[in-house]
Amino acid sequence: MNFKFSIIIPVYNRPDELYDLLLSISEQDFNDNFQVIVVEDGSSVTSENVVKEFSPKLSISYFFKENSGPGNSRNYGMERANGNYFIILDSDCILPKHYLTEVYKTLQNNFTDAYGGADASDNSFTNIQKAISYAMTSVLTTGGIRGNKNVKKFQPRSFNMGLSKKAFEAVGGFSKMNYGEDIDLTLRLWENNFKTQFIENAFVYHKRRTNWKSFFKQTFNFGAARPILNILHKGTSKITYWFPLFYVVFVLLSIVTFLLGETLFLWMLAVYFLLIFIDSLIKNKNLIVAFMSFFSVNVMFFGYGLGFLRSIIRLKLFGQQKEKVFPKMFSKV
Repeated sequence: MNFKFSIIIPVYNRPDELYDLLLSISEQDFNDNFQVIVVEDGSSVTSENVVKEFSPKLSISYFFKENSGPGNSRNYGMERANGNYFIILDSDCILPKHYLTEVYKTLQNNFTDAYGGADASDNSFTNIQKAISYAMTSVLTTGGIRGNKNVKKFQPRSFNMGLSKKAFEAVGGFSKMNYGEDIDLTLRLWENNFKTQFIENAFVYHKRRTNWKSFFKQTFNFGAARPILNILHKGTSKITYWFPLFYVVFVLLSIVTFLLGETLFLWMLAVYFLLIFIDSLIKNKNLIVAFMSFFSVNVMFFGYGLGFLRSIIRLKLFGQQKEKVFPKMFSKV
């Protein structure tokens, strides 16, 4: 199987983060040629000088366009790429040196038209970023679905995924969504009989959000998007999508029953929180991160659960159209 990589990076007001990503790309141990395309999505603080700095080291192209969201920017880059296999990365990621070699080797042995990889926390990240990374990746919180090699049909996420030119042209790339666009793309790939796979060693160091407010907003939008994705793709709804909302209800129920003199539910929560603390402490070897992980897990579950609940109420109870239920999801159509 012959293929050439084109790395597609949308960026919005993040030149410093892009520098770190491009530096890690320039240090890859991959021997074949590859292309890098940076798509500036209408930024007020551009990355043009950062790109120029790496021009002697990388085959890199820079495009500036009006702001239209990350999905459209990825499509813009893929349309202008000269490779036939696209690697899509978020600008807040850093690649380990073996990343491209691992992807190439895996695709040579088991080619699929799309793949996804996991994300990890680097030692250079802040304590908040490490705690958020724990919440998003731990088996105790998300079941490890974002980086579990045993998942039969892996859903690639747009911060770290690959897509063949053939598949891109067949499904039209990312839809005009601002949230859940990567899940929507995967579901359309499956509907068109394209296969995906998880490449265990093709992980990235993902910086994620840097404060609790933006993390809550992100997870709220994830939760709000899920019921709409279930409508767009019939038969994809699962009971597991309700778990964060069940958690929110359980926490509130625990508080109410405690005030009424019943402590069982609160003790159950305490055991879960203790497991979170111990697991995070073992993985991060940092007491502060372990304490923060308890908070990050609650921010994630409450954000996702409340966003999910809002969409369900507006869709099912009030019978509103999806564009009205979640206007930010479709704001740039």
